[in-house]
Amino acid sequence: MKEEQSLLLLQSSSLFAPPKGVKLSYGTAGFRADASILKSTVHRVGILTALRSLKTRSVVGLMITASHNKVTDNGVKIVDPSGGMLSQQWEPFADQIANAGTPEALLSLITEFIEKEKIPFDGVQRAEILLGRDTRPSGESLLEAAKQGISSIFGAMALDLGVLTTPQLHWMVRARNKSMAATEPAYFEQISSSFRCLVELIPNETKSNKMDNRVVVDGADGVGGEKLEVLKNMLTGLVIEVRNTGKGGGLLNDGVGADYVQKEKVVPRGFGSNDVGIRCASLDGDADRIVYFTVPDNSSSRIDLVDGDKMLSLFALFIKEQLCILTEEGNQNPNNNYQARLGVVQTAYANGASTDFLKQLGLEVIFTPTGVKHLHEKAAQFDIGIYFEANGHGTILFSESWLSWLEARNNELILVSEGSEQQKAALRLLSVSKLINQAVGDALSSLLLVEAILQHKGWSIHKWNELYQDLTSRQLKVKVVDRTAVTTTNAETIAVSPPGIQEAIDAETAKYPKGRCFIRPSGTEDVIRVYAEASTQEGADSLANTVAKIVDRFLGFGSSEQ
Repeated sequence: MKEEQSLLLLQSSSLFAPPKGVKLSYGTAGFRADASILKSTVHRVGILTALRSLKTRSVVGLMITASHNKVTDNGVKIVDPSGGMLSQQWEPFADQIANAGTPEALLSLITEFIEKEKIPFDGVQRAEILLGRDTRPSGESLLEAAKQGISSIFGAMALDLGVLTTPQLHWMVRARNKSMAATEPAYFEQISSSFRCLVELIPNETKSNKMDNRVVVDGADGVGGEKLEVLKNMLTGLVIEVRNTGKGGGLLNDGVGADYVQKEKVVPRGFGSNDVGIRCASLDGDADRIVYFTVPDNSSSRIDLVDGDKMLSLFALFIKEQLCILTEEGNQNPNNNYQARLGVVQTAYANGASTDFLKQLGLEVIFTPTGVKHLHEKAAQFDIGIYFEANGHGTILFSESWLSWLEARNNELILVSEGSEQQKAALRLLSVSKLINQAVGDALSSLLLVEAILQHKGWSIHKWNELYQDLTSRQLKVKVVDRTAVTTTNAETIAVSPPGIQEAIDAETAKYPKGRCFIRPSGTEDVIRVYAEASTQEGADSLANTVAKIVDRFLGFGSSEQ
């Protein structure tokens, strides 16, 4: 590294002293903490993002958000050239530079890393970083810190895209690296036109049913509500009422948002007895998750939740139906029958009833360890891979090779039988691939896809919710001396150590109808998480409590907590 580059890095980083006594760790959500201690970290992530852009010779992204956390928190994460999350290989280095104690220690780490990774520092290679932030008050000053970090690397340029949802930034980074328009208007245009196409292709017999095309959305008083107000005016065939838009003085994620609704199973602020029976949805703080719900009656604040597992099931059902139409009889030419490999990816936390439903549809269901990275990676191995977590985060991935075949097949069908059911099925699948955000889970595109499919099938939210009956479940956590004493296999569903614990869990689980139970160590604290399912809530509670005692007996202090 040239001397002037070293001096610039030292000078820039000396303006941002790291917080004392705080150790930060880069995870799926990037770095997150109280916003007041993050300036140094964000500045250093700015440097890291510039290095990532140089290394990959591509555009990368930097997002300032803390998603569903309280408004006083904030965070920062890097978007890789694919539109996905930062490569896991770079996470340890992110931790090292965030926690370096002095500018000199930071410079030493960066110099060593540049040599190890063979990052081109010849002055020829340029770095380009797209920046976005959510609506948190602390976002603006943190973004300035990121810009200063980026500009401390020669040849690095930051493009500030202003206030965005997290999925919008992921989408724009992916689009930019595919040489496509990477602007907010281009994003809105793509998802709204794809939605319009799906609505135009609704079967005539369904159109005559005149289903309710209104949905009421809780915007979590965050960026998603703000963007949905723009998007809703570009749509035909759907009426969206947005509440908690951030403009009415409500606090971000305070008694609102998908995380709150999914965990507490109560109405968000601004919803109540006047909404009985209406189709409602809730976005999270940065609009990368969505769950649906209805208010069953006006006597309590409880809701009927329609979660990510139900969204996955709806999407899988629709795509399977369209694939069946596309490849049905009458296609004598074997080249016309590319049998797409459709797969569904879940974690062990997916409700067992959803897994049974998907398997009964004849779908291939694969399990991965908990975490979006694992799900996304596995879904990418299919021609069409669908993943969602119960919290409403997920997406659908289409392989480039299958989409190329589908484009060609659609063009062929236009010539031979335009307007046929097969050609409409091809067009629907192409529209889904453009509507869904293939970079990352996106609440806005997921909302539009749910609405398009419900209209296509002529279903109410109640009909959708009756696809299957969720099994009751209970989650507990048990404090232990050392969480690493538990190791698991088979996507975290089987405990390998300590010896004998899995046998004890199996013996207990066998006592309950539709019983299922697993344990896994927390990624962040010395607790073991227990998940139990059974045919009744009483059974799920009893199984969870008994297994918590087993964990305690093998590993604990003799204390467990909910």
